Amino acid sequence: MIAPPDRMPLPRDFFDRPVLDVAPDLLGRILVRTTPDGPIAVRLTEVEAYDGLNDPGSHAYRGRTARNSVMFGPPGHVYVYFTYGMWFCMNLVCGPEGTASAVLLRAGEIVEGAELARKRRLSARNDKELAKGPARLATALGVDRALDGTDACTAEDTPLRILTGESVPSDLVNNGPRTGVAGDGGVHPWRYWIANDPTVSPYRAHVPRRRSS
Repeated sequence: MIAPPDRMPLPRDFFDRPVLDVAPDLLGRILVRTTPDGPIAVRLTEVEAYDGLNDPGSHAYRGRTARNSVMFGPPGHVYVYFTYGMWFCMNLVCGPEGTASAVLLRAGEIVEGAELARKRRLSARNDKELAKGPARLATALGVDRALDGTDACTAEDTPLRILTGESVPSDLVNNGPRTGVAGDGGVHPWRYWIANDPTVSPYRAHVPRRRSS
């Protein structure tokens, strides 16, 4: 059986471009998470670009580490990190190998497998909140560090695949400051989202974390 055009994997050269070209072009694409209980698919509605060694807000700004090594690898692979001691977030690596740029997947609409996502996101008040925010998206899809480095550009039945979906017209794409990014990296308007989409997360400026006394 031939897959419909919107369910074909995105080719690797889609990601082998500058991160600021890839990020808005990811809106409307479909990310599929394959689990033993069945697939979960999310239509991406909000993303954030991080420009590697050129970007003070990027995990790769100070160079390669064990944590961020996937960012320095080939495009189209998944970079998963653990944050605040409790949440996972996922990115798609882009640009030529070694540039360490990536796009954070911030929010999306669950278009398949909502019943599975609901079991992971019991605190969601409705289906629009299932993947509304990067940690919620990863939780809804059951993504953790075990999936770090997964090749998402493949037709094979892998744990994570990124499919063509439908690109969003440029006049429906908004951009603005990245959420919660401090310092020099906080000035870049590199968050992109689909205008008026109810699954997009609210913007929050960076708030310094206070040390407990």
